[in-house]
Amino acid sequence: MNREKAWRLRQRMMSAALRVMKQREPHLLEGPGSVLQIPAVLEEKGITRVMLVTSAGFIRRGTLIPLMDKLAGMDIGCEVFSEVMPDPSVHCAEKLHSLYKATGCEAFIAAGGGSVIDCTKIAAALCVRSKTVRQMRGTLQVMHKLPLLIAVPTTAGTGSEATAAAVITDTVKGVHYKYAVSDPCLIPHIAVLDPVLSLSLPPHHTAATGMDALTHAVEAYTNLYASDNVKKHALTAVKMIFADLEKTYEDGSDLGRRGRMLKASYEAGIAFTNNFVGYVHALSHACGALYGLGHGELNAAILPAVLEEYGEAVYGSLSEIAEAAGIEGQDQKERARNLISRIRAMNRYMGLDEKIRPLKQEDFEEIITRALSEANPAYPVPVIWGYKEAESVLRRLLAGNN
Repeated sequence: MNREKAWRLRQRMMSAALRVMKQREPHLLEGPGSVLQIPAVLEEKGITRVMLVTSAGFIRRGTLIPLMDKLAGMDIGCEVFSEVMPDPSVHCAEKLHSLYKATGCEAFIAAGGGSVIDCTKIAAALCVRSKTVRQMRGTLQVMHKLPLLIAVPTTAGTGSEATAAAVITDTVKGVHYKYAVSDPCLIPHIAVLDPVLSLSLPPHHTAATGMDALTHAVEAYTNLYASDNVKKHALTAVKMIFADLEKTYEDGSDLGRRGRMLKASYEAGIAFTNNFVGYVHALSHACGALYGLGHGELNAAILPAVLEEYGEAVYGSLSEIAEAAGIEGQDQKERARNLISRIRAMNRYMGLDEKIRPLKQEDFEEIITRALSEANPAYPVPVIWGYKEAESVLRRLLAGNN
């Protein structure tokens, strides 16, 4: 498909999707201890049995015991599924769905990082559709109201508590693929931003998830079709991330900063669920599936390289982001370049790698094929890329390059 045809097809798809994906934001509960408001919400809605989805670490540390005790005290049954691993698999979502049905649950509470929330979204979608996960891949393949879904993020990065997307890892003939299921139905009904639950997040994960949130805001803002509302949410996220991420990395015990980082992730999530992501995420998903690397770490490395490759096509939008972040320059080009330099400096300060260490040139074709298949024409990226541009970015990310 040549570029002109790709542009036309993308514009038709995006126009249709954006008409359907009218903004719906979750009901928001926030502040220290807000997770303990959940039982009252469930009681008000007549829910008598709930599926609590989390990771083994949260169960081991006892972080969610106060919530479970309060549920028990209000005679609300609580089943626990704690088998979600990073980059959750289709099999994990199917297992969660089966347990939910077998135990007669009426709602989901997803308490964890993006992997936990995304896995729960997929399981909830399986509750209302007779499709397989693979058949729901892409945009607008669910289109049914989910059971009550309460998302409790414990990392400030993915924004999954506010988004219409869930990323899942599928395995075909021994080969791993990461792809998104995107539908307004997947936006959680309630988002709970309780900073107490993120206090145990180690510095490295604080850094990686924070850069993930920044990537969401930047990609949503620089994409075509960014509405005033998208820009407002994206810039709110940018201001908070530049103000608080490095300080939160230094001292993770500050509840105020933890809370602001959770809110920044949420704001960025609203921005990109209404205007999508771009080539940073497309390349990150491909590399993550191939090498088993963390999504936030990959986004941190890939973001400045992609912005450099976009060049003058994004100088205007990056200049506006730079101004929101307090980054100066004499003109749009200088402000844009200073922003990219600042992103690189943040990565270095927080110990995030600027290269993709396992990346090999012989994998370029597979990575680029996957990335372009994901992004073209689905994402409203500022410039349509072919193989050449994507290859240029990957060459910047080779560990052997200075």
